[in-house]
Amino acid sequence: MSYEDLYQQSIEQPEVFWRKQAELIKWYEFPETILSQDEHGFFRWFAGGKLNTSYLALDAQIEDGRGDQLALIYDSPVANSQSKYTYTELRDEVAVFAGGLKNLGVGKGDRVIIYMPMVAEAVIAMLACGRIGAIHSVVFGGFASNELASRIDDSKAKILITASCGFEPGKTVEYRPLVDGALKLAKHKLEKIIFFQRKDHEVKLNAPQEISWEEVLSNAKDKDCVEIRSNDFAYILYTSGTTGVPKGIVRDIGGHIVALKWTMKNIYN
Repeated sequence: MSYEDLYQQSIEQPEVFWRKQAELIKWYEFPETILSQDEHGFFRWFAGGKLNTSYLALDAQIEDGRGDQLALIYDSPVANSQSKYTYTELRDEVAVFAGGLKNLGVGKGDRVIIYMPMVAEAVIAMLACGRIGAIHSVVFGGFASNELASRIDDSKAKILITASCGFEPGKTVEYRPLVDGALKLAKHKLEKIIFFQRKDHEVKLNAPQEISWEEVLSNAKDKDCVEIRSNDFAYILYTSGTTGVPKGIVRDIGGHIVALKWTMKNIYN
């Protein structure tokens, strides 16, 4: 089928087109309907389906024989640091951090803000949230305190995952003052703040609210993936807020995964 034919089918027969794409995913339960409308007039994709993003990103790849292939390469010229993770290694890191989040009382539907530099742990945190059905919201690391506070208030997050600092060309961005400023401004109170301590840039933690990444892992057990409904939310992504209060865009899991699978093959090859 040519691109033009595919495009035409997606416009004229969206249910036929997206059913074919949905069949390429490993579901726990295949959707009862491909496209439906609720009582408020909102359209819903893949209602009745059950799946898990972390399972599809990691466990399903291992089941398909790719466990020893590289899944993630961290290469930071600024920090002069490199690390590599195979699918199996990454799954193991994600599973134990998911267990640590579970120990802190994070579960299905809870919101978790990830305010981190570009480190592998940011990816681990996202996938760990997906594993237990928590809704993550990535906030650009180093954003101003008021920007972080507005997102804490809007999302009603239970947990904030952050780092002691971020490295940018020629400067170190200290996160502690930014986080402290956000906590003063936010009306909503977080239950826990997890700090990933960067080597030689550790910060003092205020127990019991603040806890280190290592502490989260210390008594955590591997957590398996939970089944999540298609129309539950995967993440919240906030607009910049330049035209008012930042707006949280939510993406449901079924639509996100099916569209992502199609995009990775057809747009990125």
